[in-house]
Amino acid sequence: MALHVLHYSHYGRAQWGIVANGAITPIPGEFNTTAEFIEANPVERLLVLGGSTIPESEVDWLSPITDNQQFLCQGANYRQHMIESGMDPDVKKFNMIFTKATSCIVPADSSVVKPREVQFLDYEIELGLVLKRGIRSRKTVTEENLHEYIAGAVIVNDYSARDIQIPQMQFYKGKSYRTFGPVGPYLCLLEKHDIPKLKELVLTLTVNGTVRQNDTTAGLVYGPAETLTELSGVHDLHTGDLLATGTPSGCALSIPSPEKQRAAAQLPDAEKWRLFLKMQEERPQYLRVGDVVEAHIASYDRSIDLGVQHNVVVEQAA
Repeated sequence: MALHVLHYSHYGRAQWGIVANGAITPIPGEFNTTAEFIEANPVERLLVLGGSTIPESEVDWLSPITDNQQFLCQGANYRQHMIESGMDPDVKKFNMIFTKATSCIVPADSSVVKPREVQFLDYEIELGLVLKRGIRSRKTVTEENLHEYIAGAVIVNDYSARDIQIPQMQFYKGKSYRTFGPVGPYLCLLEKHDIPKLKELVLTLTVNGTVRQNDTTAGLVYGPAETLTELSGVHDLHTGDLLATGTPSGCALSIPSPEKQRAAAQLPDAEKWRLFLKMQEERPQYLRVGDVVEAHIASYDRSIDLGVQHNVVVEQAA
């Protein structure tokens, strides 16, 4: 049985608890980091947890990923998103990896601050996977042993400043502004038999009530097992680290066709990027101050339901 855990603040005290039917059963103990919580609380222990409950409506959400963990991301990792980005998923032979600053992580109901210098603010709903154990040497992770490495799942929204990310070739900078990484609300802790459901989760994102993104994790190009195998050969991973697995199609970003890209490559850089930004200006899908973005991820049978993120876009204070 998947357990839905909430990191929350109650009367000024940060706590962790199991959520069911709008009520929280507090988990005993003090856990200052995601790693501490996961290492001390195997699912088997929490399944038998009992005691008094408190209404979820009385608490403030916190991010289930604390700011000492790594925030790793996969780019262009859904077939349809690759196609709309001008890539051929049957030709691309590499797993695009980047990072976001952990200082961009905020609770799932936080406002998203649109920096004054950013014109093209985009959304990206993503399934986030949280590591169950550290990896400090090259490992072969398979579908059969994936449960040994994945503790649970969360919703991530990878907000992106496209006019910084693309023309400046700055993934880290364009995606790491403060508030650009809401996580949660729930950390869904998984048992071994839950792991196959990671391939059949439905991701839905709306802006002002209109569906912009809707797809399933069956569309992933590089799955968690092969991604963790690859990353294990590059650098150390730690318990509680977050891997955001990519976003489906439906983003505001518009990428020129391969033919137009080849033609633009012959132009001076200034002209090439002027045309790119002009193309983005014609996209009404980019977020504006006051827009309401909601993101939801769940399995078909709702045994895994990561909750709903609710973000309002606000203007950066003067």
